[in-house]
Amino acid sequence: MSSSWRTDRLIFAACLAGLGGGALLWLVDERMAAAWSWAIAAALAALSLSARIVVTLRRREAGVDVLALLAIVGALALHQQLTAAVIAVMLASGRLLESYAERRAGREMSALLGRVPHNVHRYRDGVLEQVPLAGIEPGDRLLVRHGEVLAVDGTLGSERAVLDESALTGEALPVSYRRGAALRSGTLNAAEAFDLVAMATAAASTYAGIVRLVEAAQRSTAPAARLADRYAFWFVPLALMLAGTAWLISGDAIRALAVIVVATPCPLLLAVPVAIVSGISRCAHRGVLVKGGVALEALAAAKTLFFDKTGTLTGGQARLTAVHSVAAGGENDLLRTTASLEQVSNHVIAAAVVRAAQERDLALTVPLAVAETPGAGVRGIVGGERVTAGSLDYVERVAAPPPALRDVQQHAVAEGMSTVWVAIGDEFAGVLLLADQLRTETPRALRLLRRAGIRRIAMLTGDRRDVADAIGAGLGVDEVLAEQTPSGKLDIVRAASKTEPTVMVGDGINDAPALAAAGVGVAMGARGTTAAAEAAGIVLLVDRLDRLAEALHIAHRTRAIAVQSVLAGMGLSVLAMAAAAAGWLVPLYGAILQEIIDVAVILNALRVLRIHPLRAVRHSLPTQELTRLRDEHRGLAPVLDRLTAVADRLPALRDAEAMRALTDLDALLRERLLPHESDDDRHVYPAVAALLGGDDPMAAMSRTHREIFRLHHQLSARIVRLSASVPDAGALRDLQRILYALDAILRLHFAQEEEIYQSLARD
Repeated sequence: MSSSWRTDRLIFAACLAGLGGGALLWLVDERMAAAWSWAIAAALAALSLSARIVVTLRRREAGVDVLALLAIVGALALHQQLTAAVIAVMLASGRLLESYAERRAGREMSALLGRVPHNVHRYRDGVLEQVPLAGIEPGDRLLVRHGEVLAVDGTLGSERAVLDESALTGEALPVSYRRGAALRSGTLNAAEAFDLVAMATAAASTYAGIVRLVEAAQRSTAPAARLADRYAFWFVPLALMLAGTAWLISGDAIRALAVIVVATPCPLLLAVPVAIVSGISRCAHRGVLVKGGVALEALAAAKTLFFDKTGTLTGGQARLTAVHSVAAGGENDLLRTTASLEQVSNHVIAAAVVRAAQERDLALTVPLAVAETPGAGVRGIVGGERVTAGSLDYVERVAAPPPALRDVQQHAVAEGMSTVWVAIGDEFAGVLLLADQLRTETPRALRLLRRAGIRRIAMLTGDRRDVADAIGAGLGVDEVLAEQTPSGKLDIVRAASKTEPTVMVGDGINDAPALAAAGVGVAMGARGTTAAAEAAGIVLLVDRLDRLAEALHIAHRTRAIAVQSVLAGMGLSVLAMAAAAAGWLVPLYGAILQEIIDVAVILNALRVLRIHPLRAVRHSLPTQELTRLRDEHRGLAPVLDRLTAVADRLPALRDAEAMRALTDLDALLRERLLPHESDDDRHVYPAVAALLGGDDPMAAMSRTHREIFRLHHQLSARIVRLSASVPDAGALRDLQRILYALDAILRLHFAQEEEIYQSLARD
């Protein structure tokens, strides 16, 4: 229990006891004792309020607290002890409600701190031993039992694991992982025990970084800018002027006291903090750490959004996009062989190749006689064959690629891709293309951000202009600012922040200056750097960009409810002040009326705790169904790779090779792709349409199916005609055109489906 919560409970209990005890004493005709009981309760509240006013004055801030203190002191000076006691209870109850909201917000974040494990079980010489958290080193093999929290980041050493990630992500349903998957610390083992191979020490792991952020946020003593003080600028002088006028005209100090009593600004003192703290609580529940009311208010005011590209709009990690194979085993066999060799390399591209093979459930073998040239490539023996993988220059020493694939290098450079060229034995085998792909939720997140009030979206990146423009055009951002250095990003954000409220989103060390300069900085804290998280006012603990849209929605609703509470409370208070000035309201009844107003506006402010997440749809797909649909797309990736490879190589193939490649591709499309599209149209789309609502929300997607079937029909018909004659250059160009059209529409179609499925994912 926090000291603030405990203190506020004690003060409220004492004030209530003083008021209630005085009432009992008055009933038994102990009028003097009753007056003392009420006076003591009022004095206790006045002392507490005075301490808060001193703190405010030390910060050189003027607020509305002084009216509450004047009301209590004035009531005591005019021997209105009962009125003073009622005001005391009113203030204490309001402060208790504020503490409750703060405690709830703190509980959302402190839940993270309470989950930190102290000991782990480690394998040592085949025997389990219990060791303290500080004793874990990278490479240690740990046992994570059912119900235990993962103490460090690591890779899954068992076949399967099911984790409860709700404490970090807010997602209620468990998530399944397979062998080799990277697991984050702080998640909970929701199924049977599994082995975890540590990738970092406990202090360097994800969870420890998040805990440090939470502790820093809770230790922060920087005050939140109080929306109330903006209204206090005119409300306090108005109340004092009205009270003085009433006293001057009537000659009755009691009438002036009545005005001050009903002007006691609990709606201002408490409604705004309650709303802001409740908003911070809602954000924490959704996996967004807001470091204070200043950050939440700045987010609510923002109209311009700056995004770093890498790690923010994109995943920040290279992913396999295509496999061009000229080897006999095809694309999957080339990927399996290359990934087996790359297992021993520490290069980030090697890790991406291995991850892609694991996603396709390809069985990898242990390479032998491995030799690596840093920055160039690696060679070794895989399955009894010598394999060489790396840059084009490195592999060309062993085997030259065919002319049809030489353009791949230029294409990769133009698109900002990485390439892994592969030779098996003395023969060129193929090339793997990798790129930092857009996050699945990025397009939807940008749409939600615009829906939540953002007017201008600009992308900041150090990438070349052509690469950045291509990504920006695909996302529909308003402005692309490419080839930016960290100082360039800082200058752009600083200049924009002088004229309009801004938000900067980033994840790297180079983003930290811009994050600090923006109206509010937002860090991708799940995988981002510590520097970015410390410079930002808001940290996304979940590695999902759409959570920023949710935080923006919560900030807007919080501010609207806070302003609504303030205006309603002040409006009612002004009416009561007018009645008191006219002599229609005595101080005691004014205090009771003000208490009713205060409770009403504070309860209204607590509505922030019930803000619903910002969603495009009201329903969601079951997690198992969503996983199945994603796995089906992942399983069809080799089909798309084969389609792309045949389209690229077709003009350079000899007649027999061309016919064989086309016939095999046609068979693969009939066996794997077309049944998938038919099943989607008949079973998946009707179910999705029912969730989306409307007359026929999947009509455009079904129309794409028709185009896919039409293109395949054209392809099959031309292959049949070609088999009856000698292929000529014109016929092959026509087939290549169809293949490229089919490849483009399939990749676009898969991306659209995944975006729709992502929008229906359960939170």
